Amino acid sequence: MTATYPNVELRGVVPPRDSGGLSRLKAFLDGHRGAAVLTAADGASAELPEEVYEVIAQAVDALADGSAVTVAPLSARLTTTQAAAVLGVSRPTLTKMLDDGKIPFEQLNVHRRMRLADVLAFKERRSRERRALLDEMTRQAQEDGLYEDSYADYA
Repeated sequence: MTATYPNVELRGVVPPRDSGGLSRLKAFLDGHRGAAVLTAADGASAELPEEVYEVIAQAVDALADGSAVTVAPLSARLTTTQAAAVLGVSRPTLTKMLDDGKIPFEQLNVHRRMRLADVLAFKERRSRERRALLDEMTRQAQEDGLYEDSYADYA
């Protein structure tokens, strides 16, 4: 059984303006992999499961690199508007992709819902396909002598 999350908001957490504290936290986490304990302001503490620790460490790494972070369950169901935002396309473009069978979806009455995992898998496939096409175009341009020798390192 897959849970649905109708109120999933895909708003990212952006890095703080003063990244000093984040840099110190990143360095601390990098040097202390393994079992961890979360301690509240009142002194109460709880051991963090390794999976939760990894989520925190990955989020801090991304924030320290200047990236925004969103944490959502892969089983989350997205609206067409949310999925379009994840893919960086318009909602009509996403609707066409759905109609073309590029991304699996469920039809609930008139509303379509996609699993976040399926949207991310499509995004990854599309990225790999684009990279392969770009590599082929670069190879062909080199073969045709359109690159100067000084640009050969970029292939």
